Amino acid sequence: MRWIDTHCHLDAPEFCEPNRPLALEIRAQAAINGVAHCVIPAVEAANFDSVRELAAALGDSYCLGIHPLFVQGSTDQDLKILDDQLARHQADPRLVAVGEIGLDYFVPELAQSPLREKQEYFYREQLKLARKYQLPVVLHVRRSADRVLKHLRDTGAAAPWRGIAHAFNGSEVQAQAFIKLGLKLGFGGAVTFERATQLRMLAKNLPLQSIVLETDAPDIPPHWLYATAQERRLGSVQGRNAPGELPGIAAVVAALREIPVDALAQATTRNACDALPKLASLLV
Repeated sequence: MRWIDTHCHLDAPEFCEPNRPLALEIRAQAAINGVAHCVIPAVEAANFDSVRELAAALGDSYCLGIHPLFVQGSTDQDLKILDDQLARHQADPRLVAVGEIGLDYFVPELAQSPLREKQEYFYREQLKLARKYQLPVVLHVRRSADRVLKHLRDTGAAAPWRGIAHAFNGSEVQAQAFIKLGLKLGFGGAVTFERATQLRMLAKNLPLQSIVLETDAPDIPPHWLYATAQERRLGSVQGRNAPGELPGIAAVVAALREIPVDALAQATTRNACDALPKLASLLV
């Protein structure tokens, strides 16, 4: 079995230690656990080079984009840098999508003016760049599914989209809307919590061809790494999520769907390559 982690921030500070190639160690452990490939999304113009270089060093792939949480400190010049980088590296087989882009209405200040409008502006402009360079999109959809869908429809009505609605946690109606537009839905550590009943129902019942797997490492740890606030006050340490946790997450999804784990591995690998077509050439 081999797995694809379709969303993993291996360049995050949590994976960097002075004089120690921690990301290399973590990626090597993931490979031992059967993770054949990781997709590393950028979050701002300042880390475009680092994700590209890290993906090349690890044999993985990357996305370029400006994350909604980084829009506040970004300018039109950053969009110009993104445009230039996409043009310069469009022939790079490891550049698989424009991402991580989207909308975040969970953070209160981002859901209010003027940052709400600035988010939407950056999201629309990056959707246009994805169309310009014929690339899929990797979408951040936190309490914003309907607006993310609206801009997808407004920007890309002429042709289907490809890509992934990362860390999906919306309704079944919203899930079907993303699928209808051509996107896959990313499931990660959140699905391992028994209290996530709606999410687990989606993981169980959505068409198998619509699902991909991810960790969002170092974020969204599965339940076996999670420490509650009370546990942390008593001295427990919050576990750090990593791509090597993907097989454990996959086992939960396979159990929910009542299918063999190897069948899920084959299907989600195929789905990831459908969502991000350049992946196929990197997996041979």
